[in-house]
Amino acid sequence: MLALLEVIKRTADFFRKAGIETPRLDAELILADVLGLTRMELYQHFERPLTEAELDRVRPLVKRRSKREPLQHILGWVDFFDLRISVDRRALIPRPETEELADLLSRRAPPPPRSILDLGAGSGALTLALARAFPEAEVVGIERSAGALDLARENARSHGMAERVKFLAGDWFGPLEEGARFALIVSNPPYLTEEEWETAQPEVRVFEPREALVAPDWGCADLERILAEAPRWLAVGGWLALETGIDQHARLARAAEAAGLVDVESKRDLSGRDRYLLARRR
Repeated sequence: MLALLEVIKRTADFFRKAGIETPRLDAELILADVLGLTRMELYQHFERPLTEAELDRVRPLVKRRSKREPLQHILGWVDFFDLRISVDRRALIPRPETEELADLLSRRAPPPPRSILDLGAGSGALTLALARAFPEAEVVGIERSAGALDLARENARSHGMAERVKFLAGDWFGPLEEGARFALIVSNPPYLTEEEWETAQPEVRVFEPREALVAPDWGCADLERILAEAPRWLAVGGWLALETGIDQHARLARAAEAAGLVDVESKRDLSGRDRYLLARRR
């Protein structure tokens, strides 16, 4: 019988040969999930032998990961802003950069926004994170993909927010009633260029929805549409916060100013890249 540590080492070696970027981490997370342990608890059980039944549960997951299926799809979840979000092929996997945006906005208030709109809600991760951060706010998420919308609603139910957070089907601002106003509008829209899509890892190109990632016009089409239409839906003094791609901020700042938004500001992510664009309605 193989000890847990030996299985982790062999799995990591197998992943390394398959081109996995984080072979040891992925091996540990799969073993932890199968054994019902946290990753830290694994280190207390390195000498534990694995039964054949346990190995039979591990092997198909390892095979799936070796074919570059995203680890999050294999596990079925991702931790995001203290929430465990269910994920699958219906929606984009929530990224750490989007979690950084939720953290940035949660620390930027006061005053806390009383109404929040998330455009392109996907799995609902950012929508629900902001609902958690601002428990008094009315929160709306809009998503055009029927599958992603179902997933977002499933996540809302699993966290007891189905009654509080409203998810609407539609394209950007389309489902809103005339006169609706929001103190905070956020979005992580498609912003990759065609070239970036073509060079993306197989985990992205094969398993994630292209329409949630790639936008025309050098990745700026959806971002510029949101910037142009946002003032109509922002409350006076309300903020717009966007996650963006690389080398887009100068162009987007001009679009924000052309739309009449003020206090336009770029914020960097933890890697030092300009990632977030914030602007305010007068």
